[in-house]
Order: sequence, then structure tokens, then C-alpha cells
Amino acid sequence: IGVLGTGDFARSLAIRLVCSGFKVVVGSRNPKRKVNLFPSAAEVTFQAEAVKKTDVIFVAVFREHYSTLCDLADVLAGKILVDVSNNTEINHHKESNAEYLASLFPACTVVKGFNVVSAWTLQSGARDGNKQVLICSNNQEAKRIVAEIAQVMGFTPVDMGCMSSAREIENIPLRLLPAWKIPIFLALGLFLCFFTYNLIRQVIHPYIREQKNKLYKIPIEVVNTTLPCVSYIMLSLVYLPGVLAACSQLYYGTKYRRFPDWLDQWLQHRKQIGLLSFFCAALHAVYSLCLPMRRSHRYLLIETAVKQAMEKKMNIWVEEEVWRMEIYISVGIIALGLLSLLAITSLPSIANSLNWREFSFVQSTLGFVALVISTLHTLTYGWSRAFDENQYKFYLPPTYTLTLLVPCTVIIAKVIFSLPCIQHRLTRIRRGWEKGRYVKFVLPSATGEYSSWETSSNV
Repeated sequence: IGVLGTGDFARSLAIRLVCSGFKVVVGSRNPKRKVNLFPSAAEVTFQAEAVKKTDVIFVAVFREHYSTLCDLADVLAGKILVDVSNNTEINHHKESNAEYLASLFPACTVVKGFNVVSAWTLQSGARDGNKQVLICSNNQEAKRIVAEIAQVMGFTPVDMGCMSSAREIENIPLRLLPAWKIPIFLALGLFLCFFTYNLIRQVIHPYIREQKNKLYKIPIEVVNTTLPCVSYIMLSLVYLPGVLAACSQLYYGTKYRRFPDWLDQWLQHRKQIGLLSFFCAALHAVYSLCLPMRRSHRYLLIETAVKQAMEKKMNIWVEEEVWRMEIYISVGIIALGLLSLLAITSLPSIANSLNWREFSFVQSTLGFVALVISTLHTLTYGWSRAFDENQYKFYLPPTYTLTLLVPCTVIIAKVIFSLPCIQHRLTRIRRGWEKGRYVKFVLPSATGEYSSWETSSNV
């Protein structure tokens, strides 16, 4: 196998090919200067010599340097060229790099592939990176040959069709978290809203009403009060679109009506929303563990102890508060554990080892249990303080009461959908039943003639 180019990717590609048992010939314009960069088993020679000795050639040079290979057009005729290049911008050129290479060398068969694999993955092996290799070409036999090479190297070839797919393949490495943009902006928006709300209640209110400077609460305490709100709301937003989809199916009496685009996009981003919920919950746990480490907490603890000593209070044990905190922390740990399980099973390596029923049980059933337990965690945090007028600062309700709105709506809707009468109807709709659909039956009569009649599927 030939490799044209001596850059980082070309060296990693040559190393992987040699380790996979292939005889590799590297083509360079300065072979004597580059020979030490490649493994000793690889032959480094001039480009023309490398092309003559091989039938499958990896073109590991940038698009702007394709023209330097035009002098090799005669010896390249009939060869298979594997284009591994990428652009610096999405859709930077009118045609893909592979199509441009094919136009320069019409006597060659061009295959697009290996551009979504990093140099690190090539060096460390497919076990430490993405195993998929996307391949496209107008020649089926050339695709088969390149796919076999990828399999021997330990990768999984994926046939993406003809050469027109090359533009899409080349855009994949340039996209920055395409499925994460909406969930990240959603999480940031929720964080800013709740952070501002908590800032008003915990910092601005004491300063205006009592002239107390509590700006020190911003880095830890205000953030720690905001994170569980974002996590709780994000977790409920994972299951809210399913509720809306079920309502739509029940209302229209069919599963074949297309959901609105916003709901369809929402359904597709549930995985990312759930992972961000787990991320915020994990940060909340770490912040909570760090609360006693703050200097301000130590000062307040000592100040409280001195006041109690001066007032000669010997017993300050409050049974209700003790039980509330014990239940609150215990339920929170269970909720975090379930969220961890949801996050782990959403990883492709774990999800691929589960069948559909197991995956659905973890993500749907246990996920709903996690939402219920998170609700209990929130309720035990609030306890009876929701009815204390002192908690309504600037007449604003406590933050946790606001976070209960969406999750409780989801939980109530799930309970309603679990009722036998509604669950039976929803199951029938999802199995193909439609409201108002008429079916024509053709039956033989006693005289041997056929008669027809129509009936609604509601009957």
C-alpha cells in the first residue's frame, strides 16, 4: 500500500498499516530527509517510485497540494486513490476534496475515507478511539478493497454511498458538538435565570433590607443553590416531550401524523439534555461537600456556638430538622446514583451491550423513578418552609417551589397515562390503530355474488 505525504497523519497511517501486516511504501519529495520519521519496515522513496510499486495509494496531502501530483498522472492511471483530507471550514469549496481529486486524475478511481479518524487513533489503535471509517466512491469494487483494508486495521467500515456523499463526510470532523448546541444553550439559559433569581433573594435582599454584605455567597452558595434547579428542570425536560407526543397522538388518534419541528428536535436532544442534568447534579454534590470547608461557614459556626453559650442553651437538638436533613441527603444520594446509571447506559459502548428492552427499562422506567426521587429530594429540602412568610423575600417564592412546576406536571401526566383506559388507547394507537379510518370488507353472498360494505375502525 502506498502513502503519498510525510505529515503527521501520513506517519500515523504508515505505522498503523505496518502494524496490521501491510507492506507500506511512502512517497516523498525528499525521502532521505524523511526516512527517519517512519518505521523501519516502511520503505520511503520518491513519489514516482512509490506509485509504481503500489495499486492502492493513500493521498495524505492537503487539497492545495493536489496539483503537485499532476506530473504523476501517467503512472497513477488505473490506481485506487484514497483521499483522507479535510477542509479548514465547512463547505469551504463548491466541490468536495475527493471530487476535486477525481477531476484532476480521471484515469484513477478515487475513494473517500479515513478522514474522520484522527492521527492519535491510528497510532494507539482502534480500541482507543472511534472505530468507524466512513467510505464513499462511485466504484463498488474500490470501496470493497478499501473496506477490507480498514477491517484488517481494526476499524469498522461504513458505506456512505457514491462520491456525492464526500462533502458530508468531510464536514463531519469540522462540526463542533452539533447535537449539543441547543441543550447547552438551554442549560446556560436556565442557569442564568435561576442564578439571577437566587442572587436577588440571597444577596441583594439582605443588603437592601438589613444592610448586610453577603457578596461572599456568590461563588459557592448561590451557585450551589442554582445547580440543582438546573439539573432538576433538565431531567424533567427529558420526559416532557414524550408526554407532549403522547398527548398529540391521543388527540389526533394516530401515530402517523408528523410532530411539529420543535417537538421533533426536542425528542432528538433528550440524551444530551439528560447528560447535562447529570453533570449539574454531580457539580451540586461536589459543591455541597465543600460547603463546610468555607471560612465563612467556620466563622458562622463559631459565632452561633458563642451565642448559645452566652444564652446558656444546653440542648439545641431539633428532632424534625434532624430527620429532614437525614431524609434529604439520603434521597439525594439515591437520585444521583440513578442519574449516574442513566448517564453510563447512554454511552454507545454500554448501550450496544444492552438489548432494546433493557435499554428502555433503564432510560424510561428508571429515569422516571429518578425524577420522582429527585422530587422527593426537593420536597424534603423545602419541608414546611414553603408556608413560612419569611421565606418570601421581595414577595418572591423560594426557588425550589418554582422548580417543582415542570417535574410535577410530568409526573402527574405519567400517572394519568398509566390508567388502564388511557394506556390501552395509547397502546392501540402506537400499534397502528387510527381514529376515523374506514375499512372496506368484501363478503360473498348466498347467491355467490360479492357484496361490500364499509365500517369505521372505531367500531
